[in-house]
Amino acid sequence: MRNLPRRLAILGILLLMVGAVAPSAVAQQPGTGSSSSSSSSGASSGSGSNGATPESPSADDGLVTVIQVSGYLDPIEVSFIERSITQAEADRVDALVVQLDSPGAVVDDAELDQLVAHEQNATVTIGVWVGPSGAEASGGAARVVEAAKYRGLAPGSIIEVDEQHIGADEAFTRGITNIPASCDRQRGSSEGCSATIGDFVVSIPGVPVNEITQGDQTRKEPAGQTKFAQVSLVDRLMHSVASPPVAYLLFVIGMALLIFELFTAGVGVAGVVGAGAFLLGCYGLAVLPSRPVAIALLVFAMFGYAVDIQTGVPRVWTGIATVAFVIGSLTLYDGLSLSWITLLIGIVGMTIAMLSGMPAMVRARFSTPTIGREWMVGEEGEARTAVSPEGVVVVRGATWRARTNRATPISPGDQIRVAAIDGLVLDVEPLTGAARDYRERRSSHPS
Repeated sequence: MRNLPRRLAILGILLLMVGAVAPSAVAQQPGTGSSSSSSSSGASSGSGSNGATPESPSADDGLVTVIQVSGYLDPIEVSFIERSITQAEADRVDALVVQLDSPGAVVDDAELDQLVAHEQNATVTIGVWVGPSGAEASGGAARVVEAAKYRGLAPGSIIEVDEQHIGADEAFTRGITNIPASCDRQRGSSEGCSATIGDFVVSIPGVPVNEITQGDQTRKEPAGQTKFAQVSLVDRLMHSVASPPVAYLLFVIGMALLIFELFTAGVGVAGVVGAGAFLLGCYGLAVLPSRPVAIALLVFAMFGYAVDIQTGVPRVWTGIATVAFVIGSLTLYDGLSLSWITLLIGIVGMTIAMLSGMPAMVRARFSTPTIGREWMVGEEGEARTAVSPEGVVVVRGATWRARTNRATPISPGDQIRVAAIDGLVLDVEPLTGAARDYRERRSSHPS
């Protein structure tokens, strides 16, 4: 218990490495709290009303479905778009609108081709709106925009065309989009624009709308219902895990916590959290275009760190592991890059933890200031776990990692004697049948 604050502090530092980056990745996810919600006026165009109130729309007046897609187009998001198209066709909606903000696709070309073909051959009207301001559609995501019948970019958004990013106005001028970005608010928004998701929805031909006149302005709003949908909570979690920074940090922190647990003699919070983080990180790396050689370097780095943690002093293996860790981190993804803040947290945080945190924890865990090593040989104690050939023993109230070279294993609760010391590991033997200590032999045969 006396080492619990130190262990929790190290665990907290490692988890904060994920916490510093995960919010930015999760923030890319849509913000609604349920997988599907309906609103009769959520897609209204223009500013709020100051007096005119339209009649409440009914389902018979029309239906528009808006789905929200953000982050890389991974298998979860691609499947969600395809399911939404199928459901929209079954519901016979007036339009299916995809609100898109994606830096690219991480699915293979065959899956992306299938999605684009499904989008082009759909029997329902599909529009893709890249927004809000600051959003992008790059790489494979740009193909999803180009395949839609109606396309629009919010002011300040960009789309990749011929490996170049262009803004909303240029995209409209070049015919990449067919609904302009800016609205002439002096004339109202009845001319059609894609400044907001509401403006874009009511600008799609075929969507029933009501025109509301307020003074010298006229605005449009859907005559029917507008339903907003997004992936389920579990899918949002897995989608966040499959983002490059989160997958990287979960993978390396998971391995670090497993090493931490390896040297704490037992299964505790760090082991459970580490195993969960490691498995989630493996899933993320499997979805993303990661390089196997880089993954092998990260695993090898953890092995190198563990070798020196065993001795309690950073040595040559720590240097080798650090070089392997840096190279593995920089070359982890093929075609994707990690932000400098992610690399700073991962590389610097791991280096500090392995150079000072872990060795200090091991020294504190498996030694006490009241026991001198010169007095350890011949000391008696008790096996806390089975020593076969390695385990944990207690000597003078202190817990030590131990091993025995005898063919017969030592069972939990058996009395043991320390035969030798190898670094932070005790060589022990069972008290019954063990060789007598040299001090006992000296006392029994006085000169």
